[in-house]
Amino acid sequence: MPDPSPETEPAHDPEVLQLAAKVFDLARHGDTDTLAAYVDAGVPANLTNDRGDTLLMLAAYHGHPSAVEALLARGADPDRANDRGQTPLAGAVFKSEDEVIRLLVEHGADPAAGTPSAVETAGMFGRQDLLELFAKE
Repeated sequence: MPDPSPETEPAHDPEVLQLAAKVFDLARHGDTDTLAAYVDAGVPANLTNDRGDTLLMLAAYHGHPSAVEALLARGADPDRANDRGQTPLAGAVFKSEDEVIRLLVEHGADPAAGTPSAVETAGMFGRQDLLELFAKE
């Protein structure tokens, strides 16, 4: 049986691409219930876009704690870095999303992971409170 051509693989199907774009928008906008339903129906919790951003990265960066919690509960990797080496925790620190930071740390996110790490980012912004939180981990 011949290998399918790249054009017929699911990743090149316009309907699959449209669904992926919709799911990334759900994470970006914090539509927790719909996002969770898609993941429950089979969308990978660690789905990445063309920049390596996961659903969790987008939800964390855009400050949606309920979406972050839902994704973590469904197996999203809190330390999965994007193509630039950034982690969801460092993104949340950059955006000063304190509730998201707390959730990620509670779910085992490594403050030293990524480039720059959450520790380095907290240091750049003078967030002593976060440096103390990360030191406890």
